[in-house]
Amino acid sequence: MTDLSKSGAAARTAASDERQAVADVAAAYAAFAARRPALYDAMFTLAVDLPFASQDVPVDLARAFAELAETLRPIAGGDDLETFTETFWSGLHGLVTLMRSGRLRRADHDRRLALLVDRFAG
Repeated sequence: MTDLSKSGAAARTAASDERQAVADVAAAYAAFAARRPALYDAMFTLAVDLPFASQDVPVDLARAFAELAETLRPIAGGDDLETFTETFWSGLHGLVTLMRSGRLRRADHDRRLALLVDRFAG
């Protein structure tokens, strides 16, 4: 889980602007899911007793979410940052999960990520 937050932080800090940061973090998230499929599934798709939307969330998961929120902070505008981040993450997770399971065309994966980023980051 630390790998996810570290790769997100590296992508965010290396980006040349806010939009590129969102794009690079989204790509890093997708790359993590591809590189560590069993861990990704354990973290985000298997039925486990991990509290996400509570104060009891495991530290590494909280760090990964906080890194994503920090990336989105400059573009959230007047929206609640936590809700904005949850919504972006939901879209990102859905794209990754559906592509990995063969329900979406793998060839269009990068295009779908770009569409998601464009809708959120302009």
